[in-house]
Amino acid sequence: MCGITGFIGGSASDRDELRSRVELMANQLVHRGPDDAGAWIDPVVGVALGFRRLAILDLSQSGHQPMLSASGRLVLVFNGEVYNFASLREQLEAKGHQFNGHSDTEVMLAAITEWGVESAVQRFVGMFALALWDKQERLLYLVRDRLGIKPLYFGWSGRTFMFASELKALRAHPDFTPELDRDALTLYLRHGYVPQPYSIYQGISKLRPGCLFILRQEEASIPGRGCTHTYWSAKDIAEKARMDPFPGGDQEAIERLDALLRDAIRIRMVADVPLGAFLSGGVDSSTVVAIMQAQSTQPVRTFTIGFREDEFNEAGYAKKVAAHLGTDHTELYVTAKEAQGVIPKLSSLFDEPFADQSQIPTYLVSVLARRAVTVSLSGDGGDELFCGYDRYFRARSLWRNVGWLPAAARHSLASLIRLLNPESWNKLARQLSVLLPSRLAIYAPGNKAWGLAECLCADNAQECYRTLVSQWRHPEKLVIDGSEPKDFLSDDSEWPLDLNFAQWMMFIDMITYLSEDILTKLDRASMGASLEARVPILDHRLVEFAAGVHLSMKIRAGSTKWLLRQVLHRYVPPELIDRPKSGFGIPLGMWLRGPLREWAEALIGELRLRDEGILRPELIRKRWAEHLSGHADWSYHLWTILIFQDWLTQTPGSLGTHHSMRFGTV
Repeated sequence: MCGITGFIGGSASDRDELRSRVELMANQLVHRGPDDAGAWIDPVVGVALGFRRLAILDLSQSGHQPMLSASGRLVLVFNGEVYNFASLREQLEAKGHQFNGHSDTEVMLAAITEWGVESAVQRFVGMFALALWDKQERLLYLVRDRLGIKPLYFGWSGRTFMFASELKALRAHPDFTPELDRDALTLYLRHGYVPQPYSIYQGISKLRPGCLFILRQEEASIPGRGCTHTYWSAKDIAEKARMDPFPGGDQEAIERLDALLRDAIRIRMVADVPLGAFLSGGVDSSTVVAIMQAQSTQPVRTFTIGFREDEFNEAGYAKKVAAHLGTDHTELYVTAKEAQGVIPKLSSLFDEPFADQSQIPTYLVSVLARRAVTVSLSGDGGDELFCGYDRYFRARSLWRNVGWLPAAARHSLASLIRLLNPESWNKLARQLSVLLPSRLAIYAPGNKAWGLAECLCADNAQECYRTLVSQWRHPEKLVIDGSEPKDFLSDDSEWPLDLNFAQWMMFIDMITYLSEDILTKLDRASMGASLEARVPILDHRLVEFAAGVHLSMKIRAGSTKWLLRQVLHRYVPPELIDRPKSGFGIPLGMWLRGPLREWAEALIGELRLRDEGILRPELIRKRWAEHLSGHADWSYHLWTILIFQDWLTQTPGSLGTHHSMRFGTV
């Protein structure tokens, strides 16, 4: 696990200046690679590649990057892991290739030499973002793994082409001029993250998962040049699975999934450094840990973060699973003050606005794990592959019940709901609560009622789901001079044909929420602690299998992730696992009314917002007042604003007039 960066062209005029610039860029990524650093430059063509290394395989200098191919023609910098490198090496040795060390990087270069870039990449099983310079053809290749586990930004600032694992490396280049992309900001306010291919900066994009970008040296100074090719597509996989689904029955599917999981986890347990796993006690992480332990000769190191607030704490469940499996378990209960202490670090950790509040416990559990291990396996991906989110049920049920109504009737019903504001709905719910059992209690009923009204105004099921998963549902009203561009969630040309609604929701989440939220959170939080996080459930072979499994094997008898649960029950008794799903959250609403109030008020003060000229303050201030009064819980909406404002304050390079801020006392 490492950090990569580089550039072509620009104002650098000699070898020393090229090296100085790329080393400065790479040094911004020291948290991604604290063990080693390297740079390679070609002053004749103005190319520079930089690297920071977190040593996992082949800890010797044989794994040093940038690495040249045996012929000296190719130069590679690479972030991630190719887990099937040992089997690829055997194939390459049979073809006459020789190796100096035992790193996956050396195998990748030999594979590219033997089969070409795209054909080699299609053989790789792993997570990776790589930059390859072909000295002979003067071509730069950028490649990102199939699911987008590893990040890669690229683009132009002026006439300089540059790329990096994180934006902070680009900001370190003297030719880089940060310009806020207000259209991307509207997308951020809807999703809580900036979706691909956009970034928060104009001229800088994210390379899409499963894509390969090629740039000729003579075109590097012309913004917008280069070509992008898709070598693996979730859309293609979904359409192929529809035409050629998994043919077996329940038992065959269980056996196949168990075998795929065992292999995916086995190859991700290969490391020359200590290894462990995150364990929440839920289905996904428990499955990963159970199969790890079944294939390990010693207790697996497992790690859990706990909170004192019962509704946000899963540590007890994790402890029971760990005890049953016999892992070497570590749990740490953190105080509210410790969790709040992470907030000043978020802008630096995530590098562009990112508002999934579970970023805080994810970072804390990464710090905990890093005290004992360098690699940790994670259970991310099970919800998107096996229909695990409750919102899939809510959306299907909602649209089934109201979608048949004429649009005029749905709009009229929405208008009736809006006759009461969220505060009035909350008051009505409190009055009715004395007549209803506690199991029917609804959290923030006013917010949910108004969310229902928005969904009723949708034209179709897909728009209903887009509304349901949005933070701010009309973000263009908040961003001055901003308009919302299309993304995967709104552009039906990007969707597979003929998926049913549940399949469509899982597909959309895989290419949006999974890649841009879940995996971004995991990468930045773990790398912020110099920890490599591996995600075996997202082995592409497993993803392709899951796409072809009939929906009845994912949802059955009201149970989510039915097939995955059947595999898990081979290792862990159902009573330790089967319970309502809960998130990895924090009591943010309460914190914003208490210890974080001063910090938040300073960031979203009306005068400050007007002075910056980016966000319109009226609706923000209204929701802030409603949240403080306790009449509504707008914590998710406000968090997106606060994270952006804090990022604007802390990010080097002026994007407009903004004030020096101090984080409030906690």
